[in-house]
Amino acid sequence: MSEPFRYRFRVRYNECDAQRVVFNARYADYVDLAMTEFMRALGCGYTELLARGLDNQVVRLTLDWRAPARFDEVLEARVTVARLGRTSFELGHEIVHADDRRTLCTATAVYVLMTTDPFAKTPLPEDLRTALAGGARDRVIDQSGRG
Repeated sequence: MSEPFRYRFRVRYNECDAQRVVFNARYADYVDLAMTEFMRALGCGYTELLARGLDNQVVRLTLDWRAPARFDEVLEARVTVARLGRTSFELGHEIVHADDRRTLCTATAVYVLMTTDPFAKTPLPEDLRTALAGGARDRVIDQSGRG
């Protein structure tokens, strides 16, 4: 069975709060970083989208926390495509502890595809729809320094 796209990273000191756990707002950053690497793995990174006069915009983000993460721990964001619409797509994120696979946070993000000039909603091109449907399964981007 294949694995979803996975993005591994290490919790940095500045991401933690006074309780010495990852500050809740940082999880939105983690979702954005994972989405950026997911799109790059699909061959549809921001540079490529912008060159085509396209961009995407977050229109909805929900986060549900289950357990804390702490400084220097390695986390893994597991990204799946939950839905493809005519002009939008929804990604599901599960952020887990890389060592024991404990779920720390789940997130759902809805993105709308936009043209850059004029800035307006536009349908997903067929090649982007096909790439998203494939989901970059079994791909891992590891920025944790573990190697």
